[in-house]
Amino acid sequence: MKAIVLAAGSGTRMKSNMPKCLHKVLGRTMLNIVLDTLHEAGISEIIVVTGHKEEQLRESVTAKVEYAHQAEQLGTGHAVMVAKEFLSKNDDVLVLYGDAPLVTADTICNLTDEHMKKGNAISVVSTRIDNPHGYGRIVHPTADEKFLRIVEHKDLASGQEMINEINTGVYAFNGKALLDALPLIQPQNVAGEYYLTDTLEIIQTNGLKAGVVLAPDASEFLGINNRVQLAQASDVLKERINKKHMMDGVTIIDPNTTWISHDVSIGVDTIIYPGVILEKTRIGKNCILGPNTRIVGSDISDYAEVDNSVVLESSIGEHTTVGPFAYVRPNSNVGTHCKVGNFVEVKNSTVGDYSKASHLTYVGDADIGSHVNLGCGSVTVNYDGEKKFRTVVEDNAFVGCNTNLVAPVTVKEGAYTAAGSTITDEVPERALAIARARQVNKKGWRKK
Repeated sequence: MKAIVLAAGSGTRMKSNMPKCLHKVLGRTMLNIVLDTLHEAGISEIIVVTGHKEEQLRESVTAKVEYAHQAEQLGTGHAVMVAKEFLSKNDDVLVLYGDAPLVTADTICNLTDEHMKKGNAISVVSTRIDNPHGYGRIVHPTADEKFLRIVEHKDLASGQEMINEINTGVYAFNGKALLDALPLIQPQNVAGEYYLTDTLEIIQTNGLKAGVVLAPDASEFLGINNRVQLAQASDVLKERINKKHMMDGVTIIDPNTTWISHDVSIGVDTIIYPGVILEKTRIGKNCILGPNTRIVGSDISDYAEVDNSVVLESSIGEHTTVGPFAYVRPNSNVGTHCKVGNFVEVKNSTVGDYSKASHLTYVGDADIGSHVNLGCGSVTVNYDGEKKFRTVVEDNAFVGCNTNLVAPVTVKEGAYTAAGSTITDEVPERALAIARARQVNKKGWRKK
């Protein structure tokens, strides 16, 4: 089975400068979601039909695909015609739209299974909706109708507008049947376009079988033509993902306000509070993610807690607490049983096991050992205006509050710095460094 993905349209109703199928649903472009779904369904030979802003579209694609260019958008049949070099008489082919991100791999597999099992030359996925306005309708054979047909909304005859079984735009074809039918499509319709749906009648006229596979979940085929519908599609996908995690043993207190991308794994008995955003991340078991936490591209180990904080492209060890209101920036690795407290920022640094920065601290470009205490208001002064330098604080050191560690500098194992010190030289093992002026009281200064 091969696949043709139709992605040439501009999507004028989106009112956007980029192609319609490049708009994102839950962090991924609609087109990339469709391509990933095809791979999940076991289809790896894919051709994407491009048109509007082709270069921009190609740059966004993350899967390995081939391309065909549709210079003029003359309908779905014409789009498949430009990809005919990809087709083979010996292969079946799936055709679907690049702006259909809600179609599932299960639906595609069900279509291909039914298509092959029944020996159809063409199989169409349909579904039933309460308001079919704007959709093509499935017209089944009757005494008056010889063939199974699809009638576009603008071409409906009197009475056909009441049909609520719609064409979803997902098809499976026998390769030879499709190749034979494409040259026979004529633009004999209101729009003057080449409709792929016309192949249904052509194939049946040639004495070949056609079939319909009814999909029970109409939400898979939600039309996405504007920003409102784009948001609705995000809600559908978000609900699916959240439901899967909850069924796998994760507590999501308010699924409506929890945003989890498709590439997130979460261990059992983890609790997620409202307002959490997770992207490209692994969350261990028995974690607690507090309200309004955002974690991207990170690894959060078992029993960790992150509350009202941001963690980006970093790792947090077991039994470590982060926040509230902490900011862990990229390339940071925080060990086990650590504390990164309120209004603490960590950037491009390592923090050893059992170390803590409880509040109001900046740790940038630093290597902090284990069992280290960083006092309130301590700062690694890592930037001289031109270059950045690293700070090293070895195991069991104690950095007093309001200490400035001017990099490059090392605080050796077991050393202390006095509160309010500005440290510019190495502090020896187990020494106490005091780097501040003695207090001087000027009597009568205020009056003068």
